[in-house]
Amino acid sequence: MAGEPYDTDRVFTVPNVLSFIRLAGVPLFLYLLLVREADVWAVVVLAVGGATDWLDGHLARSWHQRSRLGQVLDPLADRLYILATLVGFAIREVVPWWLVALLAARDVLMFTTIWPALRRRGFMSLPVHFLGKAATFALLYAFPLVLLGSGDEGWQIGMRVVGWACVIWGTALYWWSGLLYLGQGVEVIRRFPLNRGRAPQA
Repeated sequence: MAGEPYDTDRVFTVPNVLSFIRLAGVPLFLYLLLVREADVWAVVVLAVGGATDWLDGHLARSWHQRSRLGQVLDPLADRLYILATLVGFAIREVVPWWLVALLAARDVLMFTTIWPALRRRGFMSLPVHFLGKAATFALLYAFPLVLLGSGDEGWQIGMRVVGWACVIWGTALYWWSGLLYLGQGVEVIRRFPLNRGRAPQA
């Protein structure tokens, strides 16, 4: 349970570079969405971010380039993309603020309960599971549909319906994956009580 295995301590691996590019896309997305209101280009940035999210994980495993840094960068980029998209869309009144609060509450719960206890035991991360990736994928591809569907044309209404269906499903998966991470965290805390010494670094 000491986090995912890693193959290298190098910083500049191909998967990590892709994660850095994905992180750089967050302010670009907000600029396109809020300043330029270039919705199509904002959607393109989201699509590229979603594609690199899958690609960096695939390359890390297949090229044996899983790193300790990558275990931090990958979920960080996921959460920043989701947060930036939610806040940007709420400012543009594409989604309601209660949806921002609902999704943010999951991460607030994680970071205020399990993560501090894990860090005290020397763990940097928990193993990423498929459900969490599926939730991120669903949300990152639901939000562009909701944005492009904010109109009265027939095709826009269709995209809006599909987009909101994916938002609801992605939100449910996001919370489900969060509860699974909480369960994993509780198991780590149970197996490595502080009075028995620190666990090996994850």
